[in-house]
Amino acid sequence: MTFEHPAKKGGENELGRFEKLAELASNFTSSPLFSAFCVLLVAAFLVVHLAHLDTSWQHLVGDAMSAVALLLLALLKNSERRAEHAIQVKLDAIAAALLEQQEGEWGQAHKALQKAIGMEDRT
Repeated sequence: MTFEHPAKKGGENELGRFEKLAELASNFTSSPLFSAFCVLLVAAFLVVHLAHLDTSWQHLVGDAMSAVALLLLALLKNSERRAEHAIQVKLDAIAAALLEQQEGEWGQAHKALQKAIGMEDRT
């Protein structure tokens, strides 16, 4: 197991299995269906507490909310790291292209800048 940046795993412009799963889950968690699920989960939490149901029910609903929160945290961190990497690559490409432009020659940095456009969708 390696602890490398999520955007650097796999080949260039290639998402790994976890990154693909994280992207799908991220899309699902930003949907109205997931929002409705969260509202129902919070409503269940309130009903269980207001109805003074058995402690096991309170633990069950509380554990479900904790599990959802933990999964959302992992997804958020993965998405944040990939977006951060894409932004840094773009900033580096812009800086290099500006430097080349000031020096009056177009070369590798211009090509890297073109390649960086839309990178967040590929990583």
